[in-house]
Amino acid sequence: MTTVDALIVGAGPAGLAAATYLARFRRSVLVADAGAPRASWIPVSHNMPGFPEGITGDHILSRMREQALEYGATIRPGAVQALARHGEGFTATLADGGTVTARAVLLATGVVDHHPNLPGVERAVERALVRICPICDGYEATDKAVAVIGHSDKGAHEAAFLRTYSDRVTLIHVGPPGDLTERAALAELGIDVVETPIQTVHIENDRVIALCWNGEDRAFDLVYSALGTSPNAELAQALDARLADDGRLQVDLHQRTSVPGLWAAGDVVRGLNQIAVATAESAVAATDMHNALRRADGLTL
Repeated sequence: MTTVDALIVGAGPAGLAAATYLARFRRSVLVADAGAPRASWIPVSHNMPGFPEGITGDHILSRMREQALEYGATIRPGAVQALARHGEGFTATLADGGTVTARAVLLATGVVDHHPNLPGVERAVERALVRICPICDGYEATDKAVAVIGHSDKGAHEAAFLRTYSDRVTLIHVGPPGDLTERAALAELGIDVVETPIQTVHIENDRVIALCWNGEDRAFDLVYSALGTSPNAELAQALDARLADDGRLQVDLHQRTSVPGLWAAGDVVRGLNQIAVATAESAVAATDMHNALRRADGLTL
């Protein structure tokens, strides 16, 4: 059994930023790394502060891991399979059978993207031909032919957002007809709407060619998936933590969940799914965790 001041569940930008802060607060920190964080899918980010030339997701993660390790954090591969109350703290069961007791826990478990059911979609995401965040990289869609795949009005809203950058936006609605209610608004914006499942997708010469409706071929420079996400909030749910309507965790201004001793940061918390936001939330959470531990030790100043 390993005992630490702070257990961080998740080794994406949120978890690694918190690890650096807590280690610099001279806390014993263990990061449980389940592997393949969402940020690793980023081909090149051009809106990461401080990197005007762009930076890959893997490079972001490797630099953040190096920084956390430099100050003494421990990063252990493997997912946390269960999290339970243990006195004033918690006990976590890891995938390798190990057990960790922690006085405080930060959940930085993120979300799972609902990718379109397309052959080779992972490779297309890696090549930035299929994208999942117009806030991150909508600028790169400027004046390009863009398709948005959606199954509800979320797809309509994303298509409308992308009209900021291009007047060649098509919404491919793959859900029930009744789930798309914004047809008139889309028409007013000049957004073409195609209501059909996508049957076949080919990637040729850095363009996505979808062969999907009545034998018609349509070529796009970029395809955005607006199919939503599912939060990785099961550990918190088992502790009866309060959830938002979308299933993500509700937290206060210090990133505290409704469970004492349990904090959360990053995409698993409702809000804007951005690395800059995740790391800021982690800074807030880690500082509050450290101060809470000080108070628990009887330090009142």
